[in-house]
Amino acid sequence: MVQINIEYLGDLHCVVEHGPSGQKFLTDAPIDNQGKGEYFSPTDLVATAMGSCIATIMGIKAKNNNIDIVGTKITVQKEMMNEPYRRIKKLTLNIVFPKILNDHDFIIMKNVIKTCPVTRSLHPDIEIDVSYKFSTI
Repeated sequence: MVQINIEYLGDLHCVVEHGPSGQKFLTDAPIDNQGKGEYFSPTDLVATAMGSCIATIMGIKAKNNNIDIVGTKITVQKEMMNEPYRRIKKLTLNIVFPKILNDHDFIIMKNVIKTCPVTRSLHPDIEIDVSYKFSTI
């Protein structure tokens, strides 16, 4: 179990501390929800958690299967909705591998989204759209 400590600082800012490491960062409400958008919002962190979880699980699978994915980039776009209540409507992920993978390796990487603990923990009403590309540069 990991403990996360959060302190509300006022003005819609919080300081968040990762218990085991002591690392800290600030959060803020987004501009469209009375904040200044100066830092990650809580829902930004959900999108961040999903993208970094997928990258991490891909890294584990790549290491275990001797697949080189160093330099893989993931972009996550978060879309909010306000009715009937404010929540994340959709997360769109664009995964770009730095080189072309063979079919076998690509299937291993593509199946990671099914095993990502963050993805599996999200409410099923959140739409998730994933695209995969290979960099040719």
